[in-house]
Amino acid sequence: MVSSAECLEKTDEQLVVLSLKNQEYYWCLMTRYENKLLHYILKISNFGREDAEDILQEVFIKVYENLNDFDTSWKFSNWIYRITHNITISAYRKKKVNPQLVSWDYEGLNNLMESTSNIEKDAFQNLSYEKILEIINRLPLKYKEVLILKFMENKDYQEISDILHKPMGTIATLIRRAKKVLQQELAKEGIKT
Repeated sequence: MVSSAECLEKTDEQLVVLSLKNQEYYWCLMTRYENKLLHYILKISNFGREDAEDILQEVFIKVYENLNDFDTSWKFSNWIYRITHNITISAYRKKKVNPQLVSWDYEGLNNLMESTSNIEKDAFQNLSYEKILEIINRLPLKYKEVLILKFMENKDYQEISDILHKPMGTIATLIRRAKKVLQQELAKEGIKT
């Protein structure tokens, strides 16, 4: 069995190469990404934990089946997030559920609010955390999705581009538009931007 210490010493890309030779190394990748991907699935879907775990299992199977196709010039985290995104959206469409009310951590929400003009203080003073989340959750999925990746998952534009399989310029436009729509929604609540 591969030790936890050995897993920590290796990069994702090294673990991919090792997993192709010895499937026990795949456990390292699963352990490294299990919680991150589960939280991502829960954030962009309306699935309960059990359904999200089923999707995660499907993701890990798909990733394992396609390890030979992984291009090591890519960043593994972008590749696995891309697969997770595709499988989650596919399951979402099959179930035809409404987007989940995303629960943001305070730091992620604060980062988003600070980047959306200088509204953070005014918004937090005049609106409750829950009300701000309600406003964010009213945004169309395409906007909420990029905001989650940028401010909750701390992905840069290139990583978001890789995950969503859209040009970086499109990602920048989506984030800018998402912030603008958020500003408009906050203005409806009396928060001036």
